[in-house]
Amino acid sequence: MSFERITAGPGIGAEPAPGRTSPESAPHETSAALRLQILTAEHWSLLASRSLAWNESFSRAGMFLSALSGAIVALALVAQASAFGEGFALFALLILPVVLFIGVTTLIRLGASNYHDALCVAGMNRIRGAYLELAPELERYFVMSAHDDVRGIGITMALMPDGSPVAHGFAATPAVISVLNSVLVAVIVSVAALQLRAGTALALGAGAVGFVLAMALQGWYGWRQMLSAQARVRPVFPSPEGE
Repeated sequence: MSFERITAGPGIGAEPAPGRTSPESAPHETSAALRLQILTAEHWSLLASRSLAWNESFSRAGMFLSALSGAIVALALVAQASAFGEGFALFALLILPVVLFIGVTTLIRLGASNYHDALCVAGMNRIRGAYLELAPELERYFVMSAHDDVRGIGITMALMPDGSPVAHGFAATPAVISVLNSVLVAVIVSVAALQLRAGTALALGAGAVGFVLAMALQGWYGWRQMLSAQARVRPVFPSPEGE
């Protein structure tokens, strides 16, 4: 299952759609019961969509890890048969780039799924804010946030408030995939350097440089995607100052 990105305007939720009036200027003709029914239906729709995004993330990550495990087993068998000779190096240079391709595409899809998941959480937070507008006395029963800014989305995603953002980023699935991709790049570069008759020390150094560059590129890509996602979603129910 895949999710297609819908091109939005300057910001999601920032301006009313053409031909529609803003919620403040619209006449209050809809009954509270009908509004609650519409909000509930949308809430369940977002829950189902978020579940699909999570399922795709798990399946894509599992597919990559399965391909990586199979490649390692195949390399071990070829190494036993060729005694780490010329055939092993050629086979490694053939199969490892394919696994790296799967890893890179998995990282891209994980980024899209995470954006989709954050968008669903922002929508559910907005609906929760609408619930509280209908029944403000129920606020003390809600443990998730009713605000759709970065802090509110983090609360609904159950991010530890006292946890380190850096530690959370390294523990996330995209970071794990990035490290594995960087290891693959390092191995490919090292094997290629050995095939070009480079010394062992030079091959290891080239592999280390490849690892660092791959991590830097993937980190830059993830950071840029995160900033772009934050710029697209403009809060409608921001957290109160000092909360």
